[in-house]
Parts: sequence; structure tokens; C-alpha cells
Amino acid sequence: MRLKALTLPLLAGAALLSACSTTAAPRGAWNFAYAPAVTVTREGETLTVDYEFSRVAPVWAFMDSALIADVREPWRPRQWTVETPGVVMERRGHYDIIRSLDGGPVPSRVRFTVRPKAEELEAEYKTLVFSDGAVALPTRQMDVFALASPEAAETTPSDLNGVSVDGGPSRVTWRDRDGAVLFNGERHAELTTTGERSYVLLGEARLTPGEGLTTVMDPNLPPWIGEKIRDFAPRVGQFYTQRLGQPGAGGDRPVVMVSWNGPTERMSSMGGSVLPGLIVMSFEGVGVTRPSAEMERVSRWFIGHESAHFWLGQTVRYEFARDSWITEGGADLMAVQALKALDPAYDARKTLQEEVDDCAKLSQGRGVAGAGDRGEHRAYYACGAVFAMTAAAAQHGRDGGDWFDFLRPLLDANRKDGVLTRPEWLAALTRVSGDPSLAADIERMLDQGAADPTAEIASLFRRAGVPHVVENDRVILTS
Repeated sequence: MRLKALTLPLLAGAALLSACSTTAAPRGAWNFAYAPAVTVTREGETLTVDYEFSRVAPVWAFMDSALIADVREPWRPRQWTVETPGVVMERRGHYDIIRSLDGGPVPSRVRFTVRPKAEELEAEYKTLVFSDGAVALPTRQMDVFALASPEAAETTPSDLNGVSVDGGPSRVTWRDRDGAVLFNGERHAELTTTGERSYVLLGEARLTPGEGLTTVMDPNLPPWIGEKIRDFAPRVGQFYTQRLGQPGAGGDRPVVMVSWNGPTERMSSMGGSVLPGLIVMSFEGVGVTRPSAEMERVSRWFIGHESAHFWLGQTVRYEFARDSWITEGGADLMAVQALKALDPAYDARKTLQEEVDDCAKLSQGRGVAGAGDRGEHRAYYACGAVFAMTAAAAQHGRDGGDWFDFLRPLLDANRKDGVLTRPEWLAALTRVSGDPSLAADIERMLDQGAADPTAEIASLFRRAGVPHVVENDRVILTS
């Protein structure tokens, strides 16, 4: 779960930027003996990051090396400055790396000065900067692994699931010269993390316990946003629990952390991501300073989608990053059905029509599974929702059920290993529909794309029972 930002079209042009696609860390492939020790110290608006490497290596690569969404450029060189003489940071392949200028091994100790900035990233958790100077950093932002050469970085895949690497979760000590640090809703004079996927907040933070959740709000956040979050998040969480059972660890009483990037002119931007026991949201723009029906709709949408990931993303995760259509599209349909159940006036068809239109556009001649490498992460959401709608319709045709009835057996069957694979999802579709051609056609769209996406989607919907018509080369939902 990864940060997403929605910039509303009435003010700044539409842009849905996915982050993380619930990017999974590689499992069972780390050599932990090579993980470095890192110390992060905040002093005012600047961070000092000190690495102490436990082995000699010509190159260290940062595992989280996402690109800035709009410009597709690396974010770390814009914020991190190498202070150690003779060491340089640069981009190779999918990774930000550090190496010695003379081609020798990287020194055992390397220091960076960091000036944090909030940037929307592709498929990754971003740094949050609060209006009072506090900063929240993803704990896994510091993880590195060793490589034999800069050239080796150029051939290392972006998805490290199943890839053996020398490195892994760093042992990170977090300090704030001005006071305590915040982690998992608790304050610490000093904190050490190793492998946890969460956020550490450095700076002032005001915790507000509430019914079903604890909030950490930017002090300058428009008050109406906090009120809506405190009201709606527990309600949507209760709905999901009723339909799917208990969520993954911490999902029943999450911490909600919300940053405010200011009333930027001609902008209305909302973003969100989810981690175990934590929902992170970010708001910006003059358009969200005052409540409106549109603002409330979008804020509820983000809460619904991100909360869904406590089940589809945390209770079970995907196997490979290319399979994030399972969690992102599935969470989209969960949110649509939850919002409709909690607010009968909600226009579910409008939201789902956007999914259909975007999937048709983003699967034209190119496989959905490879969308991440192209920077087209929206395909995971849109086409994942189209596939989920197909499964939900098949479930309805079988026994009158819906998306949650299709999903719950998959969650229950995979709670132990915590992984929902592509073959498992497609096999469930075949069991429910009795039509193996549906899974075969979805696999073709995943791997090859569609020569005629309108025809492909219409065919899926016709066989599964999704009400629609085709007009002017467009699949239009009719209910």
C-alpha cells in the first residue's frame, strides 16, 4: 500500500498516482548478516543519516528507489547529500546506489545530510512533511543491499521477491534532538527498528484516541477533514469486519496519520497508503480547505480504499509486485461496495465506469502485469477492478452473492501463509463461474494486453453477467 494522490479535475487536472501498489518486501531471500546499522538523527529541519556497513562491498543499493511520479526521476538525490569524501550517489537501473569514486569498496561508514520533502512516488511510500516541521519517514527507506558493481545494479530486477541479495532490513536507530519520536502510536526517547514496515514520526505530534482508531493530525489540517476521518473510518472498518472477518494485525484499531501540505492555489490533492495498523493520508490545496460534497466523497473514497488493505494487502498480500492488481483493484471494489452500503446515494456506477474506461485505455496492446515498469500503475487499480467486477458477477450468478462473498473464502484459505497468488485467484474464478475461459482471457490481458480492449472487457462482462452495453467502441455499465 503505497501513497496515492488524487488531484481533482475542477482545479488542477485529473491525476491518479499510485504508490506502493502494496509493494511487498522480498521474502526469504535476504542475507541478514550483511544488513547495516543506521542512525537517523533529526535536528531542526535537517536529518543526519549515518551508515555503518558490516561487510566490504563495491556498491550498496537502496531497496526503496522509487521514481517521482510526475517526472519519473529519482527522489533521493534531490533530498540526500553525501557528506563522506570520495563517495557518490547515482542512479543505475532501478536503483539509487552509492559507490566510491575510485572504484574501490565503499567505506565502512558513510554519512548523508537529508532535507526531507514530500514527493509523490510511483508504487512506494513517501516521506511526509508536516506544517509544523515534523517529518514522518517510512522505516524501510533506509534498507540497502550489496552488489558487486554498478553494472550489476543495471541488471537487478525492480521486484526482489524471490531474489537472493546480500543485505536486507537495516537496524535503524531513530533520534530527535528536540524530543521523543513516535512509532505505532507510542512515544520513545530513542527507537530502534529492524524490518518493520511502518512510519516513524520525528517532531511534535498530538495523539487523539478515538472510537476504533487513534489519530495523529497535522496541527494546521482543515478541521473538517479530521472530523470526517474520525466519523467514517470506524464505520467502514466495522462493515469490512462484518463481511470478511477480523483484519490483519492492528487493522481493528488503526492509527491514522494525516499531513497537510498547505493551501496551494489551484489544487485539491488527497493521498493515502496503508501499513500494518497504520493509515497514512496527505492533503494539499485551497480546494480542500472547506468542506463540500465532492471533498467528502473523495475523502470517504480514500478511507474506504486504504482501510480495505487491512484485509486485501495485510491479511493476505500478493506474491509478486506484478500481481498488485489483486490487492489494488480488489480494494477499489471493496470501497465502492462499502460506500454504497453505508450511503445509498453514493454513485457507484460512476466510479466503476471510470475503472472500465481506464482499463480499456491502459491495456491496449500492453500487458497489465508489466504496467509498473512502464510507470502506469493506474492499470493495476482499473483492470484489477474490472477483473474483480467479473468475479463478483460470477459469484452473483452462482448464489446471489457479491464481491465480498467471492473474496472471503480466499482470505480464509490463505490467512496462514498470508499470500494470495495469481493462480489461486484465477482458480477461484473458475470454480465460481464454471467457465475456465474467463481466467484464460484475464491471463492474456495480464501478460499480453488486449488488441481490442473494448471487445475483451465486454466479452468478460457478458459471460460473467455484468450488465453493460457497447456504444461507440466503449463498454458502458448499465447498473
